[in-house]
Amino acid sequence: MKSILWFRRDLRVNDNAILAHAKGEVLPIFIFDTNILSGLDRDDKRVSFIYQSVLQLKIDLQILGLDLAVYYGDPELIFAQLKQDGFKSVLCSCDFDAYALQRDRQIETILEMKRFYDSYLLHPSLHVKADSTPYRVFTPYYKALHPLWMSDYIEQFVPAKNLQLAKANFTSVPTLSDMGFVMQKLPDFLYKSSSDHLEDFVAKIEHYKENRDFFALDGTSNMGIRLRFGLISPKQIFNRVKREVGSEFYIRELFWREFYAYILYHFPQTQYENFNDSEVAYENNERYFQAWCDGETGFPLIDATMRHFNQTGLMHNRLRMITASFLCKNLLIDWRWGEQYFAKKLLDYEASSNIGSWQWAAGTGADAAPYFRIFNPCLQSEKFDAQAKFIRSIIPQLAQCTPKSLHVEGGLGENLFLDYPKPIISLAVSRQKALAAFSKKTV
Repeated sequence: MKSILWFRRDLRVNDNAILAHAKGEVLPIFIFDTNILSGLDRDDKRVSFIYQSVLQLKIDLQILGLDLAVYYGDPELIFAQLKQDGFKSVLCSCDFDAYALQRDRQIETILEMKRFYDSYLLHPSLHVKADSTPYRVFTPYYKALHPLWMSDYIEQFVPAKNLQLAKANFTSVPTLSDMGFVMQKLPDFLYKSSSDHLEDFVAKIEHYKENRDFFALDGTSNMGIRLRFGLISPKQIFNRVKREVGSEFYIRELFWREFYAYILYHFPQTQYENFNDSEVAYENNERYFQAWCDGETGFPLIDATMRHFNQTGLMHNRLRMITASFLCKNLLIDWRWGEQYFAKKLLDYEASSNIGSWQWAAGTGADAAPYFRIFNPCLQSEKFDAQAKFIRSIIPQLAQCTPKSLHVEGGLGENLFLDYPKPIISLAVSRQKALAAFSKKTV
């Protein structure tokens, strides 16, 4: 029986569940899904990254004696044709966001689907409380997984032996231009192999806990985009870093990723609704929102963060918390507006993590920040970038400004020779408005 190996968010040959469970004649495929691509900008960097990753996957599969058929179109139509070509079943990885679930239900009407879970360490259905209900708070969830994160090694999948490439009519790979996209320059670390990238992080993991919060330091792993598209698995990362001094804190972060996927699985409505069923009287000022998007708020840290994000698709984790807090609480704009903006531009966009993090910042989600926790961007920049290296490296017109002037609300207003936006709100006034709005939220 001929089977299709549908690569989706598992673009690797090592520790890959569908390669491990495959038998006999197989056709590995990747689909550039027009239903997804039609909603993206022509210069979306993620498409360039996925494209180069798919080409590398094709090479890696050829080394195993297989190949990769690359399609561009509607998955439903593609699978209908493959069924006519004699294929009986599809092996693929699990995906739980709304579109993926809808798409898979359609494909199941055409071919048998066998799903495997290797994008995370543990399937969310396997870990519930004693009363069989899902966890809603991270700490007890994490503590109950003590045997897993205390282990020295988690068994990885190995490709099956004696697989044969099924005969199929595929030859050329569609170009980015064919699909309406333009190749983009990516951050340098994305041109490295996943193993080399991981080794770079291992070399600095001992100081990860201390350095990860400082914007101007290269202290984070930057592994998010590789995890999102499956160029490396969480088990591979766990097994490599576990024996390193200082890995405990990073491993805990891996489990935060697990937790947000767990929440989306058990509470799928949270993709669009508040986890805690609360309602906040947001003001949703469109002018403020556009200023936030463009990095024109008059607060240098917020502006530098958003401008850098718009240019690169990258954002430091603490800066994600600060900018999200500013949008939801200081500007009183619905977290869903920010989540959708990040979904459009974030290189490592993963629905579960992005939704979970935005709801955390807004005080509406699982394990959420309390409503009275409102990050002050001025204090945050002073604490985590005392010399304002990050701000001055991103906004050239502020390069000669003193750090002190960049860490004080309205501190640039006294410079008559500097044409820079004035703060669009008062931090003190907006904080009081947010406290009032969030303390009165209804359930």
